[in-house]
Amino acid sequence: MSAIWVDADACPNVIKEVLFRAAERAQVPLTLVANQMLRVPPSRFIRTMRVASGFDVADNEIVRLVEDGDLVITSDIPLAAEVLAKNAWVVTPRGERYTEETIRERLTIRDFMDTLRASGIQTGGPAALNQKDRQQFASELERWLRERAR
Repeated sequence: MSAIWVDADACPNVIKEVLFRAAERAQVPLTLVANQMLRVPPSRFIRTMRVASGFDVADNEIVRLVEDGDLVITSDIPLAAEVLAKNAWVVTPRGERYTEETIRERLTIRDFMDTLRASGIQTGGPAALNQKDRQQFASELERWLRERAR
């Protein structure tokens, strides 16, 4: 049975709420992985997994547990690349779906931005999550749920 895994430390609450409703409606297991305590609604489909603090601890646990066909919600591009290698779906909280075709470009851009930041150039952060992002996320989630149902 396919499952949803969330890199939950950086996932916006509004996206978690969308996931909670979808997990209940579709009766799909949803696991939020974080290095802190999280509040989730009572449900037999929703659970949290607290991991130790540390660099990539939550990411490594998701990679270890994810299976073919699962869905992972993350903005972490290296994590996305590892998950794609296990034949799982990856969607960002903004609704961007990473694929084998797009992940190489995203890794290159990420590395370039890291180089700029390391040289002292201010690159800023991402824009605030907006309604269009939430709609795009919900659309990609529904697409995965339809695929899963087949």
